[in-house]
Amino acid sequence: MQVFKRYIFAFLLAVLSASSLNAQFREEAFQQSYNDDKASAKDSADVLFSFKDFFGGVSHKHEIKIGVMFSGSTVFLGSSQIYNRDYWKLPLVYGGILGSAGMGVYQNMQGNHETAKWWFVGAGLAYWATLMDGVVSYQPSTYPHAGKATLYSLLVPGLGQIYNREAWKIPLYWGIMGGGVHFYFLNRTNYLRFQRIYREMTDDDPANNGPISAETALYYRNVYRRYRDYSILVIFGGYLLQIIDANVFSYMHGFNVSDDLSIKISPTVMPANTAYALGRTPAFGVHFGLRF
Repeated sequence: MQVFKRYIFAFLLAVLSASSLNAQFREEAFQQSYNDDKASAKDSADVLFSFKDFFGGVSHKHEIKIGVMFSGSTVFLGSSQIYNRDYWKLPLVYGGILGSAGMGVYQNMQGNHETAKWWFVGAGLAYWATLMDGVVSYQPSTYPHAGKATLYSLLVPGLGQIYNREAWKIPLYWGIMGGGVHFYFLNRTNYLRFQRIYREMTDDDPANNGPISAETALYYRNVYRRYRDYSILVIFGGYLLQIIDANVFSYMHGFNVSDDLSIKISPTVMPANTAYALGRTPAFGVHFGLRF
């Protein structure tokens, strides 16, 4: 123990006696280059949406960022196709969405509710395909584009990772969401089972007298309901995580990781600060600085 204390004292003495100790490798290590895509730089949240900007882009007066185009196309159908100059797709857009929705309304009025449901599903798929087509046809200035990667993962989980050439992450995120879906249905089934048992044990029918008491059924019903809700959180957590992953790593694609490091060790004096209970006298210490 005494030898150890001596080594510590010698180290502190050497540090305090040196005015500055530098280990400098290359100055270029501090000059990092990031993705300088101007379109990506505009994908900030300073202005979430501007109708003036959106309609100006659709009328081809100026370029708009992909987030503005996508947000506007969710309401103004076909606007992304107009911005991308894919005018020939407009009949497919309006025919697929409005035609399927109209047939769904008609079948519902005729009493064919099951058929109407599938027509509405078709309208939803046509709407999704319209949004996806707008994102795919958008031509950014450089690759990868953060906005495009984000919207890819928003529309199809894992597609943003493929766009970023990181397809190895897909099993991870799909495993999280798939596990959440599996346990959702498992817990939902048990929740409905114990809910049915609880209702049977609390009604006035004397024939409903099973081996599980009402208190036990109520307890397990609440447990499986809570687990079911946790499963939903896992599904949406995995979904949001892969969207964030696609966005962050598309931005980091141009990050220059260098092996050159710079470390600076120097003595320092911490001034007295009674507000933080540091005492009334200055304290001596060591300052470590690492830049990479």
